[in-house]
Amino acid sequence: MKIRLGYACVPVTIDETSSHTLTYTNYKKLGELANIKLDKVIKDNFLALEKILKYNIKNDITFFRMTSELLPLFNHPDVKYDFYNQYKENYKKIGNIIKENNIRLDMHPSAYTVLNSINENVVSSTINILKNYRKMYEYMQIDSIIVLHVGSKVNGKKEGIKRFIDNFNKLDEKTKKLIVIENDDKSYNIRNVLELSKKINRPVVLDYHHFKINRNNEKIEDYIEKIFNTWNTIPKIHFSSPKDKKNKRSHHDYINSDDFIEFIEKIKFVNRDFDVMIEAKKKDEALFRLIRELKYKTNYKINGTTIEL
Repeated sequence: MKIRLGYACVPVTIDETSSHTLTYTNYKKLGELANIKLDKVIKDNFLALEKILKYNIKNDITFFRMTSELLPLFNHPDVKYDFYNQYKENYKKIGNIIKENNIRLDMHPSAYTVLNSINENVVSSTINILKNYRKMYEYMQIDSIIVLHVGSKVNGKKEGIKRFIDNFNKLDEKTKKLIVIENDDKSYNIRNVLELSKKINRPVVLDYHHFKINRNNEKIEDYIEKIFNTWNTIPKIHFSSPKDKKNKRSHHDYINSDDFIEFIEKIKFVNRDFDVMIEAKKKDEALFRLIRELKYKTNYKINGTTIEL
């Protein structure tokens, strides 16, 4: 049983980010120079992403969440710009790094990507965003996923799930195959998400932090096999620790290693490989700290950032 650890988007131990932005307001102010500036920002993001991936490889991190902000303004209706063909070589280079080093890469769009919104404009924008992410993967020539929350519960969860299914079915088949759904900490718990999974035949990402906040006395031991069985490949989960007792929903800078060990001990009976996305504010530093503490507190076999039981 192998458990591979990863982190999200921006390392804190090197000064690199692939999320440089350009607001539409500033874009408009630049006039004829707008696309020159946009081109520079995008190329800077590609270069930073390349450096981040190479940093990860050197540190044996082969599970990574790519930023959803790689292409500023790519979904803005008033920005007429080729975000794809003119960057073919950039996409290809990133894709080759990913494939040659067996990196598992995925993406988690912003909170504004809501497939089951009651606002038609938001739904239309979301569908376009998802198609663009699919296109990004295609240009990189990689297989990957996009993690989504179910979203709005306006008019109740039953109606919210129905809206999600209706709008999911508006997606093209290639985009549908990228979608993976995640439980959240306020609205859609693990039971709701598993119900939805059966209806759209897409995998479930367990967010254990959300699970502990939004449950009705359910035990993870009773659900973990059902969750993992939604996958036809290696399952992935999200793991984070609460900031403090008053701010249980917020993420801590680091991972509470005792809680992590307790979780592993509870679910190890499934005896399946899975990947863990560390959602901590200190990103890669939190991952390395967790590894160090696991080496001290357990007899787990640890090879780089992979735990073996």
